[in-house]
Amino acid sequence: MASWSEFAADEPRLADEIRLLLQQYGPGFGYLATVRADGGPRVHPVSPVITDDGLWCFVIDSPKRRDLERDGRFALHSFPPEESDDEAYVAGRARPVTDPATVARVALIGRAAPQGDWRLFEFTVDVAMLARRDQVAHPGGGRPEVRVWLDPGAGALARRDPLAPEGRRGRHGFDTRRPAA
Repeated sequence: MASWSEFAADEPRLADEIRLLLQQYGPGFGYLATVRADGGPRVHPVSPVITDDGLWCFVIDSPKRRDLERDGRFALHSFPPEESDDEAYVAGRARPVTDPATVARVALIGRAAPQGDWRLFEFTVDVAMLARRDQVAHPGGGRPEVRVWLDPGAGALARRDPLAPEGRRGRHGFDTRRPAA
């Protein structure tokens, strides 16, 4: 499980592009998928906070917070841009943050209401994906350029990326830099 800063240090361009998509409307905006107690998916909109040292999310008392407290697996997907079908995706594990200084610092950055019944979670990065579609050359979508980063510490490399050609494994994952099939 890599921290956001470890991922960004390894793949700075990919991390910057994912950050831009998640923050395209100002504050972070995306869809958080969690795992319900029965194993099914649960999806909610959230406002993630990205700093140089972490990917964070304030979660109010809700089913999604109970999901994260019970089973920290998550997936975060960007909100679709108005002018394209580009998308960003990050998946990993969430862990509650209890350090008061970290909570206060991220609350200030994320403009979290102090009276809210929220808990701060840090999201680690096992998988990061960015899909870009060339709207100029292919109006209406075209085939995406897909870039994927997998954290080997999370065991993600044991699962083959279906988009990656054989033998094109980077230090931490796959960078297909080709249209998806």
